[in-house]
Amino acid sequence: MLMRTDPFRELDRLAQQLMGPGTWSRPSPMPMDAYREGDQYVVAFDLPGVDPDAIDVDVERNMLTVKAERRPVAKADNVQMELTERPLGVFSRQLVLADTLDTEHIQADYEAGVLTLRIPIAERAKPRKIAIGVGSGRKEISG
Repeated sequence: MLMRTDPFRELDRLAQQLMGPGTWSRPSPMPMDAYREGDQYVVAFDLPGVDPDAIDVDVERNMLTVKAERRPVAKADNVQMELTERPLGVFSRQLVLADTLDTEHIQADYEAGVLTLRIPIAERAKPRKIAIGVGSGRKEISG
């Protein structure tokens, strides 16, 4: 038998029971990190125990939506659950992406329970030099 003594975890569990698990119409949030790495943005979502087939990543215009569903483990007839703390249900996160990101070339990888999205910076948003002409007044943009 397992015992726990964390009152805050107990409050979280009680709130989960009262509100129910996330559903497709009312998903629960998922933790994430976002950072820039060179010429791309990286967004990592914690989704431990989620089957890769239960993850949807969509981009519409500049809105990125990630939805995932953690389903219960199939139980055998002789299994009696003693403790269930891992949340089940639907998790979702939406991000508004800047116009400077190339949403046509997003890469998604799922490893060790972490969904990692790599979003390249668009060529038009990268810094470039402007050559200044002397005498003729013409300026040329070089990439």
